[in-house]
Amino acid sequence: MLYWIIKNLFLAPYLNATFRPWVSGIENVPVRGPVILASNHVSVVDSLFLPLMLRRKVTFLAKSDYFTGRGVKGFAIRTFMEGVGQLSIDRSGGAASEASLNAGVGVLRSGGVLGIYPEGTRSPSGKLYRGRTGVARMVLEAKVPVVPVAMFDTDKSMPIGKVIPRVRRIGVVIGEPLDFSRFDGLEGDRFVLRSITDEIMVEIARLSGQEYVDVYASTLRQPAAGAA
Repeated sequence: MLYWIIKNLFLAPYLNATFRPWVSGIENVPVRGPVILASNHVSVVDSLFLPLMLRRKVTFLAKSDYFTGRGVKGFAIRTFMEGVGQLSIDRSGGAASEASLNAGVGVLRSGGVLGIYPEGTRSPSGKLYRGRTGVARMVLEAKVPVVPVAMFDTDKSMPIGKVIPRVRRIGVVIGEPLDFSRFDGLEGDRFVLRSITDEIMVEIARLSGQEYVDVYASTLRQPAAGAA
């Protein structure tokens, strides 16, 4: 209920009137059933504009720092993040990473829409970087299709390091679903996981027109850029 109140009564009227977002390929998102939306990630506001374009609730996996703040500010941020469909996860690695994957699979097994940024963090340069294989594991464990997504001009509206967005028209291009059922039962094969992830990234690059760089974005982030 909180999600629909924040989205439809507060965010949608303001964002639609101010940024006039456009979308192409919305018919590629199933009207029901579990699905992963795998998107490029060029701005923190990607997680606002992608759900804005869809009627279905989109749940994103967000770093736990957003949910642990204290005081009035911490409460406001936590309430907002929960209200826009963000799910707290621990990115410290090891068992925490496994728990995060399980949380994503849980969303899918409940029939939900899970939003994922396979790069794992925002692009530091506007290019598209190597995807992490967690998305492939969730695809195979939950047995769901992947819908590739490309966000346009969110980085121009709110570049890394900025806290107030500039008014720019935002675009979203949604590709056709990708079916990886041919790999069922192979979620433990790291070569299969890499192959699936790379196929997803190739499709995102095709939709976005971004130059692809076969290294992890996290290895290039500048200290001042902040967290994704």
